[in-house]
Amino acid sequence: MCGIIGVVGSTEALATLLDGLERLEYRGYDSAGVALVRPGSTWRARSAAGTTSVAALREQCLAAPEGYFSGIGHTRWATHGAPEAVNAHPHLDCSGKVAIIHNGIIENHAVLREQLLTRGHVFTSATDSEVVAHLIEEQRRGGADLLESVRRTLGDIRGAFALAVVDASEPDVIVAARRISPLVVGTAPGVTYLASDVPAMWGRAENFYVVDDDEIVRLVPAGCSAIDLDGTPVRLRALQVDWDLETAQLDGFDDFMSKEIAEQPHAVRNTLLDRRREDGSITFDEIRISDDELRRVRRVVLVACGTSLHAAHIAKYAIERWARLSVEVEIASEYHYRDPLVEVGTLVIGISQSGETIDTIQATREAKRRGATVLAVCNVVDASLARDADAVLYTRAGLEVSVASTKAYVAQIAALEILALRLAQLRGTLTPFDIDEHLGALLAVPDLIATALRTAPAVRAVATELLGARDYFFIGRHLGFPTALEGALKLKEITYLHAEGYAAGELKHGPLALIEPGVVVVAVVTDELLHDKMMSNLAEVKARGASVVAVAREDDRRIDAVADFVLRVPSAHPMLAPMVDIIPLQLLAYELARGLGRNVDRPRNLAKTVTVE
Repeated sequence: MCGIIGVVGSTEALATLLDGLERLEYRGYDSAGVALVRPGSTWRARSAAGTTSVAALREQCLAAPEGYFSGIGHTRWATHGAPEAVNAHPHLDCSGKVAIIHNGIIENHAVLREQLLTRGHVFTSATDSEVVAHLIEEQRRGGADLLESVRRTLGDIRGAFALAVVDASEPDVIVAARRISPLVVGTAPGVTYLASDVPAMWGRAENFYVVDDDEIVRLVPAGCSAIDLDGTPVRLRALQVDWDLETAQLDGFDDFMSKEIAEQPHAVRNTLLDRRREDGSITFDEIRISDDELRRVRRVVLVACGTSLHAAHIAKYAIERWARLSVEVEIASEYHYRDPLVEVGTLVIGISQSGETIDTIQATREAKRRGATVLAVCNVVDASLARDADAVLYTRAGLEVSVASTKAYVAQIAALEILALRLAQLRGTLTPFDIDEHLGALLAVPDLIATALRTAPAVRAVATELLGARDYFFIGRHLGFPTALEGALKLKEITYLHAEGYAAGELKHGPLALIEPGVVVVAVVTDELLHDKMMSNLAEVKARGASVVAVAREDDRRIDAVADFVLRVPSAHPMLAPMVDIIPLQLLAYELARGLGRNVDRPRNLAKTVTVE
């Protein structure tokens, strides 16, 4: 979940590192640091200033000495050790010459630390990562060069990692390796770069390469070479990057979250583009599973975390309704550890915006090990989840920077809905007429989202009225329930207010005890078939003093009788409505967060890409 940047051979090494760290702050920002190397000397600076860590680091680096052309940098999301400067990366060995940065978790760090302490090593942090520096130090003392020292060290550690190492004894070299956590290399004439994400190298590197699991790469100014854990040379895979730096800029918006909310019609439109052949069949260029294999699917398991989990819940309704398949939704972090059943004909779909979510990767790997066919749904080309899977469906939402996902969420729903239609088409559970009707409704969703976005001024007015509230309950029925869950999550993520999502029918089974004056109940009331039941639920909470905010259709006038505030959205096909209904809930969370003075792009304690279990 941390950010990694490295450069070798640059006369602007420090500026490169600091610029890269700014672009990587969405990966983690408890602390930040850099280490620069030249012959016989390693210089380090670190800062632990929360969301302003990189800015504080820049101030420290004003005093940096000249003459350093290589170095590494890191933004941290704390796992082992408090978010303090002493625990910030890079970490040094006892000599002060070897510096390492690490993303992931060293699972056997405690045992290794005890062994190293008995051999005289001195630790200065509470992190799991520091053991790597001391293990490499021991190999260097034995005469191994930096590449070989790292290779041997990897044999001693267990867990997930992406790490980079520099040594003042080899100042023109960076050695890096990965297992599960992402790592990419970039090259330009006379300069070579390393990063956990491509954006850190935008505008500097000209060619990009992926470091795969258990590959070790040696970077020098002229380029890079790689070996596997056995020392056998391997060739890094070229990575095609079709985004540019402009994509990551605010483009006139106050923050990335508002920009990405506004980009949702475009994200859904791109996700749906060219998904149908002239003969009417639905097609996915990325999917490498044959039609016959898809026809043989008898059970679908969706695994995901956070916002992607809510997209999975929505997909469950669509796949069951249209394709008539049994569907289960699993929390990815639980699936891996509960001895799951995988029968013949099981299709496991892993959903992750980044494609690097460690819990989801581990869940799909476990499913594949047990014989399932695995399909990845992600937003990043050539991500780890995509490479592991038998097939991949890309959401085409474009780069999402804000920690709280918005456009990637609606794009996931769109991709999964069209996958549901493809399964129905192959299984013959919908007629060609039905397929045409549903596709037409799906293609109309971007315009409906655009209409819903125009409610922003009304949402802002409601948010102003609610600024004093501290407790929120989001409720819905059928597809309104996962929408309520996502609305509650958005509010929690960026406002730090207490919010819970419930199936509306569950209120009377316990949560109703918490409803009292001052509590806000936000209800999704767009399903005509369940409208009367939702009205009854709202009457229950109104009778107990709650304030009610309702997301309702534009033509719904009955809702005015029970709702204090109504956020109106255009009518959509019932199975597709979640992509429209979520818009006012995203805007509500955003406006409340802004009103409370929160940093909407970088909420506390969270990071964009969760690469630790």
